[in-house]
Amino acid sequence: MWLFSRKGPSGFSASSTAEVVTQGIDGTGLTAIVTGASSGIGTETARVLAMRGVHVIMGVRNVAAGLDVKEAIVKEIPSAKVDVMELDLSSLESVRKFASEYNSSGRPVNLLINNAGIMATPFKLSKDNIELQFATNHLGHFLLTNLLLDTMKKTARESKREGRIVIVSSEAHRFPYSEGIHFDKINDESGYSSIRAYGQSKLANVLHANELARRFKEEGVDITANSLHPGAIVTNLLRHMSIIHGNHLSVLYPYRGAATTCYVALHPQAKGVSGEYFKDSNIGQATEKGRDPELANKLWDFSMDMVQ
Repeated sequence: MWLFSRKGPSGFSASSTAEVVTQGIDGTGLTAIVTGASSGIGTETARVLAMRGVHVIMGVRNVAAGLDVKEAIVKEIPSAKVDVMELDLSSLESVRKFASEYNSSGRPVNLLINNAGIMATPFKLSKDNIELQFATNHLGHFLLTNLLLDTMKKTARESKREGRIVIVSSEAHRFPYSEGIHFDKINDESGYSSIRAYGQSKLANVLHANELARRFKEEGVDITANSLHPGAIVTNLLRHMSIIHGNHLSVLYPYRGAATTCYVALHPQAKGVSGEYFKDSNIGQATEKGRDPELANKLWDFSMDMVQ
């Protein structure tokens, strides 16, 4: 329970907030893309990054909601630099459009925070006929990251500042289907479990970060990639879960859930750290499947084939 949590090696714990873990850090000159920034953890991540001087690009499905969040952030932090762009991670066409517009703008990307997600939805296919949780939580972010990589590499090279990719996973990555990733049955409704499918997509997040980290090291690129568990908080992710109701857990708020994201994105302690799974603003440990390099490479090839 976070009320009684102890500090880890970083000096922070499950009870640390996003503001606390970024205290005294100056993010001026950095530009971050935050997906799913119109609610929950994404909103708090955007707010705290903006508070620390980062120029935040909110990639959101609901632009009107995103503009409301931007307005609230700027009202609280008049110096905040925040922009809103439309991005639907469940649509590969929308991801391509966002990336094309962003890359054409000439703006840099120092931080890419793949935060958006859906949880435990009834079986449904995306616009691209891919199981919705896998499509949104993993595949959309996989394509987005690939399309922004050249811009991130250029930014890191020209600014001489380390780029960071932060992928929000979950402890749910411990509970996927028995084989981990249903490579041959991604869209199979008959064997579908909303919870296992969510776990599968979160395992994919961990594997994606690890494979990115491996490739960056091999290429000698000054970009890190890490995954994380954001913590037990209430967001509208839970709207599909009939056994969990937000009002029963109203004491838990996104400002705590955003702490690990902001820590990995900004803290000097995370400099040079790549291919790790963070929890409670400290380095944790993913499952054996989450640390399997062969599975990570297989998922990469599988994902590349799906986004062609």
